Amino acid sequence: MSEEISNDTLLDLHRRMVRIRRFEETAGKMMEDGKIPGALHLYVGEEAVASGVMAHLSNDDQITSTHRGHGHLIAKGGEFDRMFAELFGRETGYCKGKGGSMHISNMELGMLGANGIVGGGPPIAMGAGFSNKFRKTNNVACCFFGDGASNEGSFHEAANMAALYKLPVVFVCENNGYGEYTPQANHQAIVDVADRAPGYGMPGVIVDGMDVIAVYEAAGEAIARARAGEGPTLLECKTYRYYDHVGVRGMGLNYRTDEEVEEWQKKDPIDQFEARLAEQGILSAGDAGKVHDETLAEIEAAIKFAEDSPYPDPSAITEDVYA
Repeated sequence: MSEEISNDTLLDLHRRMVRIRRFEETAGKMMEDGKIPGALHLYVGEEAVASGVMAHLSNDDQITSTHRGHGHLIAKGGEFDRMFAELFGRETGYCKGKGGSMHISNMELGMLGANGIVGGGPPIAMGAGFSNKFRKTNNVACCFFGDGASNEGSFHEAANMAALYKLPVVFVCENNGYGEYTPQANHQAIVDVADRAPGYGMPGVIVDGMDVIAVYEAAGEAIARARAGEGPTLLECKTYRYYDHVGVRGMGLNYRTDEEVEEWQKKDPIDQFEARLAEQGILSAGDAGKVHDETLAEIEAAIKFAEDSPYPDPSAITEDVYA
């Protein structure tokens, strides 16, 4: 563990991961019970990636997300009550109940939107990066996407242009080994997505996406490089999602084995980190438990807020939809 990382930062990283985990598990269970409409793509298992990256960003820095985007917004500072309200389709939600899970966003936090289109985020992040450079700000745009999205033309075009103009963009590939239900080996001839980076003229960095400190340190270097005007980085975080592509059903189902899921769960980013913090005398098991309990209490209050919130009025159906 780096001695340069303060205890406050370590505790902040822990809290971010716990907040994501508890929100996702609660929301997923509510979806399975029919209390939340539609499909939820859960981020459970991948918490270290969003937390490690977002700890370096301010509200003025931008991010683009994916269909698996709750964790990104939570790590960026999203509030549980407005998030649950959005999932419930209520007008107090971040998008007034019209965005839902796959299109949740908040411009005040620099969250340019989750995206139901695979590979839809990279061009948006590249555009934000171009704007940052044109306006001579010190802001950085971070783009999250999966291994499957790295095959899309939108990603390649955005990466090429970001490198060409040395835009302040960090491309964060959350490689969880599956493009929906397809193993990476069945949709790519390469093992490491980061190998594509030199073809655009940018660094490619591979990091253990189950280790929040490793992500924090690698993301810090990439973001600092972008702020310094040195251009983009492709950061590949090797991670894993515990649940099915949608919801919390089953273990491996028919496209991965239970044994594979269980092996990855042994590397759980929160369990690993809590053990390291306890060993360092920074966070006891009891104090860690308090963080979980406080988070669950906040979630309970947020659900009540969402349930008590009104649905959007039908007359507002086209508001905020067309520009």
